[in-house]
Amino acid sequence: MSLSVLFVLAFANVIISLLRNTIPSRIRIIVQLVVIAALVILVDQVLKAFAYDVSKQLSVFVGLIITNCIIMGRLEAFALGNKPWPSFLDGIGNGAGYAIILIIVAFFRELFGSGTVWGIEIVPKGFYDFGYVNNGLMILPPMALIVVAVIIWVQRSRTTELIESK
Repeated sequence: MSLSVLFVLAFANVIISLLRNTIPSRIRIIVQLVVIAALVILVDQVLKAFAYDVSKQLSVFVGLIITNCIIMGRLEAFALGNKPWPSFLDGIGNGAGYAIILIIVAFFRELFGSGTVWGIEIVPKGFYDFGYVNNGLMILPPMALIVVAVIIWVQRSRTTELIESK
């Protein structure tokens, strides 16, 4: 999923940057959605052709890349005003940041939800004798938002410049 978002974001930035002077402002959002949708379809087809099992697991989530606000925001904020190479680098950087967050969230959800990481048992069986129980709530989708909120809370408490003044 991380690689898919990184690819779509980087190349959508480049395409929109190349087209930025020809896109009428009235239809720029529509053009951006068409570019993103075309890239997502391309990613989906490549996954189906070369990594079918991954494609089945990601199924609906790959389609959700189309509506990802991060991608639309980067196209609006950066690609429309900059040349292709800086836009590509912006897409790679933002896509990598998004990928890191996805991996961190998945790591903690799997660790606390099932006691494993990538299917490898991390929590020893002996812990279960002392009353430890996997937290099945962590595996549910809403917990991803709570993990992201905890990441934001930790980051803001470590970097006080991020806190807005009243």
